[in-house]
Amino acid sequence: MPLRSDWSEELCPVRRGLDVLGDPWIMLIMREVLHGRTRFEQIRDSIGISDAVLSRRLRLLVEEALLRKVDYRDERRTRSEYVATEAGADLLPIMHAVSIWAEKHTPMPVGGSHMAVIHEVCGQETTSADTCSECGEPLRPSDVSWDKPWKSTRERLVGPTPA
Repeated sequence: MPLRSDWSEELCPVRRGLDVLGDPWIMLIMREVLHGRTRFEQIRDSIGISDAVLSRRLRLLVEEALLRKVDYRDERRTRSEYVATEAGADLLPIMHAVSIWAEKHTPMPVGGSHMAVIHEVCGQETTSADTCSECGEPLRPSDVSWDKPWKSTRERLVGPTPA
């Protein structure tokens, strides 16, 4: 039994978009891939998702052309990793908007601190989802880092990978 109605044929673009993006795991998986964690185990371990749920979501993301499977060879066999397509990379402003909204409208947990979105081109923090609020340039995944003080990291994002 499906969890909800199928909205893929709806005229409303919000419903069609939520048909693909409405599951919270989808955005978390895309966040990991845009941070360069492209292998199944990396994604699973980073977000704490079961193998079965991750497999289903990755299959959906490939079917919806947000991710593309790319083969690589490890010591024993050929495996697949997942890279963002242009459509997947176009989710970056949505992720920024959710982050900006959450920073403004949800309570900061104890021990938490502000996550800064840094436009590496000008080196400044931006408060806009799709355009740098400092220099006005469009924000592309390969030009953005997320400064996460609670993890003591500044992670540069990666852009789409050509087919």
